[in-house]
Amino acid sequence: MSRHLVTATWDDVPHLTGQQKQDLWDSVPVHERDARTKGIPSLGSGAIYPVAPEVYTCDPFEFPDFWPRAYGLDVGWNKTAAIWGVWDRDSDTVYCYSEYYQGKAEPSIHADAIKARGNWITGAIDPASAGSSQLDGRKLADEYRKLELNLVNADNAVEAGIHAVHQRLSAGRLKIFRTLQSTLAELRLYHRDENGKVVKENDHLCDALRYLVMTGLMHGQTAPFDDYEDDYHNGAQSPVTGY
Repeated sequence: MSRHLVTATWDDVPHLTGQQKQDLWDSVPVHERDARTKGIPSLGSGAIYPVAPEVYTCDPFEFPDFWPRAYGLDVGWNKTAAIWGVWDRDSDTVYCYSEYYQGKAEPSIHADAIKARGNWITGAIDPASAGSSQLDGRKLADEYRKLELNLVNADNAVEAGIHAVHQRLSAGRLKIFRTLQSTLAELRLYHRDENGKVVKENDHLCDALRYLVMTGLMHGQTAPFDDYEDDYHNGAQSPVTGY
């Protein structure tokens, strides 16, 4: 018996318009795009964010106090990770400017480090942290709220979050300061296995980035007005008035 394989791309389908193809492209996970659009069989392994680092990295810079800030937080005993972002609404661009990556420490240690970056900033925490910790059965989300972190539960839809992050990365609307070496290292290694499943290793900052993009941004806050006043009395220009 002889066999013959014929593949077809969506360009061979005459009823699809250009807009429909774009809509379909945007809705398909990155690892499935070759299979869906070109008929190329794929097991789904490979980089989750196949975007060149030069597209999404940038040098650190001073940003205005009136740009809202938020962070994503992934907690655990082995690793606790957080990443802070500031949102330029005019260009709809998010700049990740700070990270925290530390393992095997008490929640109070992590909380102090997080609050040092601005205790008024809202964080989006993994909702699974409402369960018991591996250390002693405490509910980690409750622990961190008792330690005066301002937290909301993040949207933890994994594929939707990956899609949202990838859209911003590839469009240049999510930038990461080059000083965030742990985050950049995770992004380079973040991948799927041969079955298309996300490999859950060394991904704490990648998870925190999803929480920031999916939930943190909508809870972003600008620096308290007291900070403006302090700058003003110290002789600096107000970022609001320019005087």
